[in-house]
Amino acid sequence: MTIRRRDFLKVAGAAALADVMPRVARSADSAGVYDLERFGNARILHMTDTHAQLLPVYFREPSVNLGIGAMQGRPPHFVGRAFLDRFAIKPDGADAYAFTFLDFEKSAGRFGKLGGFSHLKTLIERLRSDVGPQRSLLLDGGDSWQGTGLANAMQGADMVEAANLLGIEAMTGHWEFTYGEKALRANLERFKGEFLAQNVFLSEEAAFNDAKAFDSASRRVFKPAIIREIGGHRVAVIGQAFPYVPIAHPKRFTPDWSFGIRDEELQKLVNSLRNNDKVDAVLLLSHNGMDVDLKLAGRVTGIDVILGGHTHDAVPQPVPVTNSGGTTLVTNAGSNGKFLGVLDLELTKGRLSDVRYRLLPVFSELLKPDAAMQALIEKMRSSRAAAYADEIATSDRLLYRRGNFGGTVDQLICDALRGEFDAEIALSPGFRWGPSLLPGQPMTMEDVLSETAISYPETYLQGMTGGQIKDILEDVCDNLFNADPYHQQGGDMVRVGGLSYTCTPAESVGRRISDLKLDNGRPLEAGKSYRVAGWASVNEQKGMPVWDVLAKHLRSGKSGDRRDSGVTLKGVENNPGMAGQG
Repeated sequence: MTIRRRDFLKVAGAAALADVMPRVARSADSAGVYDLERFGNARILHMTDTHAQLLPVYFREPSVNLGIGAMQGRPPHFVGRAFLDRFAIKPDGADAYAFTFLDFEKSAGRFGKLGGFSHLKTLIERLRSDVGPQRSLLLDGGDSWQGTGLANAMQGADMVEAANLLGIEAMTGHWEFTYGEKALRANLERFKGEFLAQNVFLSEEAAFNDAKAFDSASRRVFKPAIIREIGGHRVAVIGQAFPYVPIAHPKRFTPDWSFGIRDEELQKLVNSLRNNDKVDAVLLLSHNGMDVDLKLAGRVTGIDVILGGHTHDAVPQPVPVTNSGGTTLVTNAGSNGKFLGVLDLELTKGRLSDVRYRLLPVFSELLKPDAAMQALIEKMRSSRAAAYADEIATSDRLLYRRGNFGGTVDQLICDALRGEFDAEIALSPGFRWGPSLLPGQPMTMEDVLSETAISYPETYLQGMTGGQIKDILEDVCDNLFNADPYHQQGGDMVRVGGLSYTCTPAESVGRRISDLKLDNGRPLEAGKSYRVAGWASVNEQKGMPVWDVLAKHLRSGKSGDRRDSGVTLKGVENNPGMAGQG
């Protein structure tokens, strides 16, 4: 297909018009920043990784998002000023606030919260009406039904209602699987759209026992793709679920299902859609993570655009990848409802001839909330509103999570684990979801749950040798910085409390972690056993939920550990994915 250079330069710059408006003057009437030039004959709207955030949020983007080896200097591995330069975004404006961590606290006061389903609904309806009936399609890249206390308590059922009202027509999944097959299938019965996953198959034993599947002959558990007529043309959408569900999460949630990238099966499916179904365009709705999608785009031919998610990377411009069959564009649309991807296609018979892409920040103060969605949200939250509004503490600093090596939210969790269990060391998983809180902002039980609400929240205390602790750090680090993206599973480095270490990301496996020391300065001894507390283990645990541990710690009023992540980085000088130790 022909891709014009000017289309890659079309960023979400329209939103930058908000920079000239004082905050007090901004309102829904000034939402002309979302007036997009009409282009093409089909519009695809893409959201991903909202993590059940029904209300607008603050969410600080990372100051460390390292690309190593071939990934260095390549999107999505830019942060801060390097990000602004790479994508031609002016400093100190609304886009700089949305896409980077720079001056986050100051800019949050100027531009407010982003996202929220009632605001997304307004924007989506506007963008759909701009192109007319039967000319748009709304897609969800997954991680939408998990991430809050409400979603966890209802096992995603609340988010199904919100997704239906929003008008999502197809989605794929990741954390949705962690509710288990029974709850997932119950949600899918109520979901009015299509759940797509070409890469989830029955295990041999499950197939022998006639376990439920979309296609028993191929053993595919879910529908792999849909074909929709948009603007008079046939567009295929293939679903690609998170490939590593049974590895990253307890296998007991999906014991009968086998996951994987499965690019060979994907290639066969693309060929069939092209040759047998005669579609005019093929889109991959992916939850692989961006580095994985970039590699896949070079291996699988016939995909026009990959609409990506999982790694929470907000990338304003598509990345073109050349393969033996032509060019595939790779996108990634951020997280927490902060962004909406708008992909306008110019379709001709049998091919995609031109494309325009924008990643729009969803500034809640520029969009009048949709009344029906707002009423639904209030209804769903009503029974728990009082409990969730319970103020536990006041944030004494900026609380955030996203970053390769540390976040202040995770420091709080590690403090709580060490205090509750009298542990020498604490480990907290490097999840990328969880909103940010500004200094002086009340921290409620709802906020605590938005950082911890998973279906396996049990805490633990166990003895580990120094050697075992180093092995854990090496294993997670290899997952994050493996030279082969197909060996990366997403997420950030496990957070540590009571421990410091040096990390050399570009080193080989088993050689990245060194100089491990306890808080007292003593070296971690390989053969010595230490008391280690943690949570979110893939092995079943019996301890109290981590949200109760964190809430108890916050209520105690104990001052938190104000030190940084405890990680010293080596070999990352001049890396555009490095602007701080976060």
